[in-house]
Amino acid sequence: MNKLLASVGLAAIGASTLPAQPVPGLTPAMTKPWSISATLRGFYDDNLNTSSSSSRPDVFGIEVSPAVGFQWASPQTHVSVGYIYSFKYYDHRPAGQTEKYDQTHSFNLALEHAFSERHQLVLGDSFVIGQEPDFLRAGNSMATFQRISGNNIRNYGSIALKEQFTRLFGIEVGYNNAYYDYAAGGGSAAAPSASGTLDRIEHTVHLDTRWVLQPETVGIFGYQFRWADYTGNEEIALDNNGSVFSKDRNYREHYAYLGVDHTFRRDLTASARIGARFIDYYNDPSGNGNGWGPYAMVNVVWTYAPDSRFELGVTHDINASDVTGGDANGTSFTVSQETTVVYASLNHRITPRLRGSIIGQFQNGSFKGGVDDGFSERDYLVGLNLNYQFNPHLSSEIGYNYDKLDSEIGRSFDRNRVYIGVTAGY
Repeated sequence: MNKLLASVGLAAIGASTLPAQPVPGLTPAMTKPWSISATLRGFYDDNLNTSSSSSRPDVFGIEVSPAVGFQWASPQTHVSVGYIYSFKYYDHRPAGQTEKYDQTHSFNLALEHAFSERHQLVLGDSFVIGQEPDFLRAGNSMATFQRISGNNIRNYGSIALKEQFTRLFGIEVGYNNAYYDYAAGGGSAAAPSASGTLDRIEHTVHLDTRWVLQPETVGIFGYQFRWADYTGNEEIALDNNGSVFSKDRNYREHYAYLGVDHTFRRDLTASARIGARFIDYYNDPSGNGNGWGPYAMVNVVWTYAPDSRFELGVTHDINASDVTGGDANGTSFTVSQETTVVYASLNHRITPRLRGSIIGQFQNGSFKGGVDDGFSERDYLVGLNLNYQFNPHLSSEIGYNYDKLDSEIGRSFDRNRVYIGVTAGY
């Protein structure tokens, strides 16, 4: 299933992950399998700590971000590996930190292998260490909108095997693993930590039967199982049964869905999955949140011109939340949130040397259980970027990111970030 793993809040970081873009008549065809680059940026952030206070602190800073990449291809196999490091230095120490700097790491691996025309293997892994909520997510939705200081870890690995038994029928079986480990621990029921509320391992297994309805259309009937195991081992809330611990949020979830993958043209494709899910919070004696709910995923990709691409998608599902919503006089606590996410991205070649991008996302989440049951939060993200390539090895960029959280539980904020920088690559 397609996921939007790049996020608008990371537009500034994401730009450094890309090698210099080829320009007809200016850039020679790639003759080496590897690339190396370094980016230097200056930036301003008017709400680094994602504070809802009117007296929120702002920062100026400098970022240095080297990156390396490698790719190898044969008629049957394609492998790509990339690593990006980012060092940000602030003009003063942000609240909640002991140092005036932050470091992030991002490692990505992708492998595709065709054993034959009917047998394929797809494998990938994404490992990050960072602080920003959109950098630490593994899918479209975010479990928290707050920036969290420290060396927080997220790893997302996936493997899928595709088998086409006949001209009309095939299957895809896959496994995904998402691992989260936040640095901030030692919380309590009154003040739960990020580790206590968000540390977890999510296992997801899916089996899709694929039916070729037309040469350009594949129908899908599928099943998916997800198991979330919270590993924080901390007290995170109270209810009338006493203390609530991280593992009380554990759940198992079953999905059944129908779908279609359709190619309208070589440059226009779409995928959709619509179905139902059943969730069981098996460590919660109250049965809080157990039951059926809807599931949906829609994704459209249009490559409308050379180096120009538009993507639009919608997802609806259950996901984790940093809100616990416990009350010693209540019968439940917040187990998760039900979210709808709409995302879009546009990358456009304005001239042979100039490229622009717009990335946006809207997330609407409703809390399940606890004193915040039924309350919602709406998050808006927008990223704008312009990149100008002077020659095959040097480019410049300027960009702006806007984040806004509209919260019914009293933690609304907005955040503006601007940056300008240069990238040298070889």
